[in-house]
Amino acid sequence: MPPPPPPPPLLLFLLLAVSSSIKAAVPPSNKVIFILAGQSNMAGRGGVVANRWDGVVPWDCAPSPAVLRLSPDLRWEQAREPLHQGIDAANHAVGVGPGMAFANALLRSGRAGAPVLGLVPCAVGGTRMADWAKGTDLYDQMLRRARVALETGGRIGALLWYQGESDTVRWSDATEYARRMGMLVRDLRADLGMPHLLVIQVALASGLGHYTQVVRDAQKGIKLRNVRFVDAMGLPLQDGHLHLSTQAQVQLGHMLAQSYFDYGTSPP
Repeated sequence: MPPPPPPPPLLLFLLLAVSSSIKAAVPPSNKVIFILAGQSNMAGRGGVVANRWDGVVPWDCAPSPAVLRLSPDLRWEQAREPLHQGIDAANHAVGVGPGMAFANALLRSGRAGAPVLGLVPCAVGGTRMADWAKGTDLYDQMLRRARVALETGGRIGALLWYQGESDTVRWSDATEYARRMGMLVRDLRADLGMPHLLVIQVALASGLGHYTQVVRDAQKGIKLRNVRFVDAMGLPLQDGHLHLSTQAQVQLGHMLAQSYFDYGTSPP
């Protein structure tokens, strides 16, 4: 029996177009995934004044086809500022955070470990450490988003964690910070089946209450394996009180990237 005739040129063109669109919608299976969680300075308030973002995107935070984000409806899409749009609480204006600068720094270094990076934003402003305990809505949402991110392949490179400003208000929260953070790390590692998951935590640059130093000391004192420490103290605050400026967020993204590089070159 003779082979079937080739499809007409127009049909062939349509088939190729559909095939290309399907491939474009599916992220590569060898991506490296990063979970971004915590509160407002991780969600990003760079450029936000009077609860409105100024729309300024630094070159370090520019979108790239090689940087994806998991959207609020759990779909991969090209990442762009504001990275936490639709993730953070609806009454919070979202601006520039450290995530895009971090991802672009990894890619430009040539040491990203994969051609594509997947960012999983989970941060919500105004949250206390107790709000992230296992069994809470925030913990369950973060875990679900991390698991969905892995369904299309790849590996989780790290959890980037910047939180604690809300825990500086009450003495009981400040003194419980180290224990609660330790439990969060242990629970997330167990639930993801990743006992050596890298966690890079950011030490506070500011706080809402009088116990900022107590929380900072707790952050610096955590001795769990593969928990790294990046210090935001001294980075400029755009409101002079709480939130990092746009340029400070860019600098923090670079600091997080350097911590990730240092982890990859350190002895086990």
